[in-house]
Amino acid sequence: MHSMKIPLFFLLPVIMFGCTNVEYENFVFVKGGVSKNTKSNLYNSSLTIQDFYIGKYEVTQKQWSEIMGNNPSKFKGDCLPVEMVTWYDCVDFCIRKSLREGLKPYYTIYKNIQDENNISVSDSLKWKVTINFGADGYRLPSEAEWEYAAGGGRKSKSFTYSGNNDINNVAWYWQNSGDRVLSGTWSWPSLEKNNNSTKPVGLKLPNELGLYDMSGNVREWCEDWYVDKETKEGLIRSQRGGGWMGSEMRCESSCRDNFEPTGKGPDQGFRLCRSK
Repeated sequence: MHSMKIPLFFLLPVIMFGCTNVEYENFVFVKGGVSKNTKSNLYNSSLTIQDFYIGKYEVTQKQWSEIMGNNPSKFKGDCLPVEMVTWYDCVDFCIRKSLREGLKPYYTIYKNIQDENNISVSDSLKWKVTINFGADGYRLPSEAEWEYAAGGGRKSKSFTYSGNNDINNVAWYWQNSGDRVLSGTWSWPSLEKNNNSTKPVGLKLPNELGLYDMSGNVREWCEDWYVDKETKEGLIRSQRGGGWMGSEMRCESSCRDNFEPTGKGPDQGFRLCRSK
C-alpha cells in the first residue's frame, strides 16, 4: 500500500460563506478491518476492509464550483452539498481535482469508447471508466467502504443510523428538512409546501468516526455497480445514505440503494475518498 501525504490545507479550519465551524476539505482516516456493526450487511461476512481516507463532509457547492467552474445544484449555497450531479460528473470531478493538486488520477474516462460491461438501457453515455490502481488521487468510496465507515468502522456502536439510533440527531430527511417538522404519511406536495431542501454540511451530530451527514441530506454515489440476487452487474450504480426528501429507512446505514449512472436529482451528491 502507498503512504498518503495529506496537504496541509486539509487540516485547517476555515469559515465558509453561510456556515461556521466547518473544517473545509478535512479527511478522516478509517482503519480497516471487519465490520463490528451488528446491523450492517457486512457483519459476519469474510470481507476485510483495507485502510482508507474518506471526506468528513459531503462535497460542497463551493468545492465543486472551484474545480468544475459551474454549479448544477437546485438549492444554492456555498456550504450546501452539491447535487444534481451524475455518477460520471463525480468521476470527472475526482480526476480534475487530482490533477489540480498534482496527484495521479485514480480514474480515466474514455468518452469516445463505450463500456462493454455497461448493459443499462437508461444510460445514454456508457462512457468507459477505468481504474488506475495504486494512484493517489481522489475517488468515490466503494459501497462496502461507505457502509463500513457509516457504521462506525472499528469504533462501531451498532447504531441504526450513522452515529445514532435517533434519526433526528444525525440526519436531514423528509420530516425535519423543511420549515416545520412533518408527521403522518410521506407526500411530495407536503414537502414542496414545507420548503424542504438540503442543509449546510456538518450541522447534525457526527458518527463514531467523526463523519457528518452519512445519513440524510443527500444520497451519495459509490463507485460500484449495484448487484443483488435480481440485479446484474452493469445496470445501475450504487448509492447510499438517503436524503432530505427520503424516508427513515433510506437513511439507515445498512440500506442499499441505486441509480442509473446518468441519473441526477436535487438530493443526489457524493463524498470523496483516497486510498492509503
